[in-house]
Amino acid sequence: MVKIKRALISVSDKAGLPDLAKVLDKFGVEILSTGGTAKAIRGLGINVKDVSEHTGFPEILDGRVKTLHPKVHGALLALRDNKEHMEIVEEHGIGLIDMVVVNLYPFEKTVAKPGVKLEEAIENIDIGGPSMLRSAAKNHRFVCVVCDPSDYGRVIAEMEKTGGSVPEELLVELGIKVFRRTSNYDAAIYGYLSKKPEERIQKSEENFPENLDLKFKKLQDLRYGENPHQKAAFYKDETSSEPSISNAVQLHGKELSFNNIIDLNAALGIVSEFADPAATIIKHTNPCGTATALDLKTAYIDALDCDRLSAFGSIVGFNRAVDADLARTILKEADFVECIIAPSYEAKALEVLKTKKNLRLLEVKDFGRKVAGLDRDMKKVVGGLLVQDRDTGSMEESHLLAVTKVKPTKEEMKSMLFGLVVAKHVKSNAIVLSRGTKTVGIGAGQMSRVDSVMIASRKAGSRSEGSTLASDAFFPKEDGVEQAAKAGVKAIIQPGGSIRDKEVIAMADKLGIAMVFTEVRHFKH
Repeated sequence: MVKIKRALISVSDKAGLPDLAKVLDKFGVEILSTGGTAKAIRGLGINVKDVSEHTGFPEILDGRVKTLHPKVHGALLALRDNKEHMEIVEEHGIGLIDMVVVNLYPFEKTVAKPGVKLEEAIENIDIGGPSMLRSAAKNHRFVCVVCDPSDYGRVIAEMEKTGGSVPEELLVELGIKVFRRTSNYDAAIYGYLSKKPEERIQKSEENFPENLDLKFKKLQDLRYGENPHQKAAFYKDETSSEPSISNAVQLHGKELSFNNIIDLNAALGIVSEFADPAATIIKHTNPCGTATALDLKTAYIDALDCDRLSAFGSIVGFNRAVDADLARTILKEADFVECIIAPSYEAKALEVLKTKKNLRLLEVKDFGRKVAGLDRDMKKVVGGLLVQDRDTGSMEESHLLAVTKVKPTKEEMKSMLFGLVVAKHVKSNAIVLSRGTKTVGIGAGQMSRVDSVMIASRKAGSRSEGSTLASDAFFPKEDGVEQAAKAGVKAIIQPGGSIRDKEVIAMADKLGIAMVFTEVRHFKH
């Protein structure tokens, strides 16, 4: 057990800092700090002593040297049970430091930015931070070292329980964690600097690097994987600040499962595509239904009506705040919902939804914020990794080529473009039938395109009459168009590019169906 009397805090990430600083102040801990961290703590009305005052030596070289001093490292490395060490620190007036709270300059995020220059990368290589962390971690029997804001809560809880001390078990765990963090940090620096100059420039059209360095941090162990006999865990990409499941906040419900996380990711991906109020209902990563409308409640009902049978046990996604009326509608209309993900929830909506004990509610931080930089999709195969650009971007009406005698109306064009966005998120072969901006039938994951058309038509029933059809890839022959015509489809959007395009177009002309080509395929495997 180590009693905390003096702490040194220097953090780039200020998350959680107020709570920790207030507890340290509560227990009379003297706080040493530097620069922006000292300013932030003083802003809380808490006394802070500058490290330069503690060492008697000013910060120099534009802040490159401020904590590299014997009165810092001697204070961290001194063995408290070694008589000679204690005599030396007393002789030199070194005040012992019992806690170090440091997170490092954001080197990984800096070099992930598009167009970052070498000079900026170099200046984000932390020297004093890793040095303090390593000194404190080496001496973790006597010094509490914290490199991750997610550990503040545990430290606070122990200090509250013990009256200002930290137990040995936690000291050891936190000390070991430091060496993992500094090891990863050094590896990121080495990985960046060892590249050729032209390889260091991060840009959206960048060629894929010869060596791919990935940095992921475990967020949690999961109960199991896709099936109960598979062990699993969830990791966060430490270089990504994009709004995502990994930085969402769970407000209610039992622990997320492996499959929940995959489906939530799919739901977030779809609703993020739309500017108008949007709702989607996901099962096994495919949408059962998606819709946009003037209000979120209408969009939800329209999405649900697409395939209520499949929606049992679904994940629901929204791109607007959930209010109490929508919350009541969800519980009334849906037989069983596993999870809901949205940008936010009104207080009364949470009251309604929390009546369902196991309903998982997720709130996405910074929903809708666009993040510049690399945007990669990765798929693991045995013995390797496939990496590609994500299928982002939108299709405008001006990009389309009308190829049939009958031209689509404005309303049909809008409906087709809506359906095409949804089709991007449906497993191939993907067929989406829409009326206006709501899906009425979806055929997913079939080995033949005509089967997907048949499934989408069957699910739509009479609603397919007058619908539009969006296909993620070309029609290899005329049978898919014939099946669409039987269902009452009036317009088709597809990439084109088949060796039998002429026959497909001729069939559309014969059946009086409007058809446009996008020349862009959207396979999703």
